[in-house]
Amino acid sequence: MASATSWSEENFSCSICLDVFNSPVSTPCGHNFCRTCITKFWDDQLLYKCPVCNKLFQTRPDVQVNTLISELAAQFRSSVRVKEQPCVKPGEVPCDVCTGTQLKAVKSCLVCFTSYCQTHLEPHQRVAGLKKHLLVEAMDRLEDRMCKKHDRLLELFCQTEQVCVCLFCTVLDHKSHPVVPLKEEYEVKTAQLGKIETDDQQTIQERKLKIKEIKDTVELSNKDADREIADGVQVFTALKRSIEKWQDEFNQTVKEKLKSTENEAEDLIRQLEQEIEDLTNRSSEVKQLSHTEDHLHFLQTFRSLKSPPPTRDWTTVEVRPPSYVGTLRRSLDQLEETLNMEMKKLCDDAELKRVQQYEVDVTLDPDTAPPQLILFEDGKQVHHGGIGKELPDNPKRFTEKIFVLTRQSFSSGRFYFEVQVKDKTAWHLGVARESIKRKGQIILTPENGYWTLYFRKDKFIFNDNPAVRLPLRAELQKVGVFVDYDEGLVSFYDVEARVHIYSATGCTFSEPLYPFLCPGLYNYKGRNSAPLIISPVNQTQ
Repeated sequence: MASATSWSEENFSCSICLDVFNSPVSTPCGHNFCRTCITKFWDDQLLYKCPVCNKLFQTRPDVQVNTLISELAAQFRSSVRVKEQPCVKPGEVPCDVCTGTQLKAVKSCLVCFTSYCQTHLEPHQRVAGLKKHLLVEAMDRLEDRMCKKHDRLLELFCQTEQVCVCLFCTVLDHKSHPVVPLKEEYEVKTAQLGKIETDDQQTIQERKLKIKEIKDTVELSNKDADREIADGVQVFTALKRSIEKWQDEFNQTVKEKLKSTENEAEDLIRQLEQEIEDLTNRSSEVKQLSHTEDHLHFLQTFRSLKSPPPTRDWTTVEVRPPSYVGTLRRSLDQLEETLNMEMKKLCDDAELKRVQQYEVDVTLDPDTAPPQLILFEDGKQVHHGGIGKELPDNPKRFTEKIFVLTRQSFSSGRFYFEVQVKDKTAWHLGVARESIKRKGQIILTPENGYWTLYFRKDKFIFNDNPAVRLPLRAELQKVGVFVDYDEGLVSFYDVEARVHIYSATGCTFSEPLYPFLCPGLYNYKGRNSAPLIISPVNQTQ
């Protein structure tokens, strides 16, 4: 028998399915087909003819099995083509022509609406008419590329309804709509897809940054919590030492009272014992004299016994036990006062250390300073110059008041800065919102956008309506200002004494805040020439 391996695939292909023969049969005109293919072909025809030579038969022919072709096709299928092509796997597109074991499709024809393996694709690469068909990478559900209404290829795109349409659709349902080829719309949508991808990537990056921000906040919170615990340990350790000290002093006070009573009792007992001893000696002498018969000796001795030894009237003498009533209460009152002072001092110190972590570097903005103020080149110092100078008009500049703001503003989070006020007799200090009034007369209150302290030798207040009077602080040299924008908090600190001065709580911030300075008049009570100085924070204290 001849070997099939030396023959080409064309010799063993059914002209209907284009596949290697499967159960080949011969027609009376001598042409060979797969039994299934020729049977189905004639089932769909009114006249029976040969698919190759078009010979007509009066009756449906009785096809005969072609044993030789069947054996050669089997050899060819097993020895050559089938071994060269992979079988279809899950997720891959199967060949629509293969019968029995389906092979993996390598191309899909958009004209035939059929997917082909390498073997069944061969006619599209060889036959002139088939070469004109549009081949694409293998894809399933090719029926979805057909118009369900007109059974034509979806090859156009309706821009009005944003759907794919066939040629018939454009003259019927979408007659007045603008349509373009799928490729043209594909290029437009591809460009949009690029923008979408860019936007998505940008959004992803924003989300990643937000995640980082949240993680950083948690990390910062952990650090704050650790610092808070450490400060708490320091405070409570100090308070414990104070309590132990006062307990020792209380015990010592009670013991001293008891010792005083014991010493008093011992002294009285010594006196009583001495009187007893004296009386006992006298009684012994009396007894002994009563037994003498020498008249002269008796009379001479009796004279000295007539006067009793000096004694004390003990009827009113008593030892009163010490009273401890009120001792514990007074001690606790003193302890409470001491603890409150100590606790405030420790808490203020710990709090100041915490807020100093939010130090910001700010410089004064000359565009906001009125003509009377002199700013140093570094933007860190300002004082009243005594006389005004010519300056260009600027909507940011204060005119009637000698106020100045910083270049930097803050719209969220927390920030802290320190200003040296040493040797000054008057000043204003705090923060102000961006939209404050800058021309004419200005009233410094939170309602008008100012959160500030005002100091002069005989007055120390937080500017509010009404003003909050604060205790005058001796030797106030440096003031710290802390703002928690989100919490609505503005706090002031005496940096050198490391104590809290005042806090404005429940503030509402809805726009940028600027650090605010006012050095006061130059000739206030003859002296106020020292500058206000924005100072770096010293956290080693």
